[in-house]
Amino acid sequence: MSKTVISTDKAPAAIGTYSQAIKAGNTVYLSGQIPLDPASMQLVEGFEAQAVRVFENLKAVAEAAGGSLNDIVKLNIYLTDLGNFATVNEVMSRYFQQPYPARAAIGINSLPRGSLVEMDGVMVIG
Repeated sequence: MSKTVISTDKAPAAIGTYSQAIKAGNTVYLSGQIPLDPASMQLVEGFEAQAVRVFENLKAVAEAAGGSLNDIVKLNIYLTDLGNFATVNEVMSRYFQQPYPARAAIGINSLPRGSLVEMDGVMVIG
């Protein structure tokens, strides 16, 4: 099976040795997104703004792959403070409708560039 690199300038450029997403068949593997503004490559401030920025970044990559956030079947959310769990749920409700994707919310020590949240996912299109 061939792999296709998905890339868009509407999401932050990769800051390491990875692609924004890889499409294999009708499955798209979305790399982790942190709340970098794609134009400035700077972190946005505040947890809610960071969560919104991450969803906007994921949305841009999903659309570049020919799909949408509603095509995500599995979403992983990494939080440096699980106290932000309710806020991430509220922000997520702005972007997704039922049926919601399968999901994990994982508390971790730290994220790249001091981010408070990172998300990755798997999407099936077509």
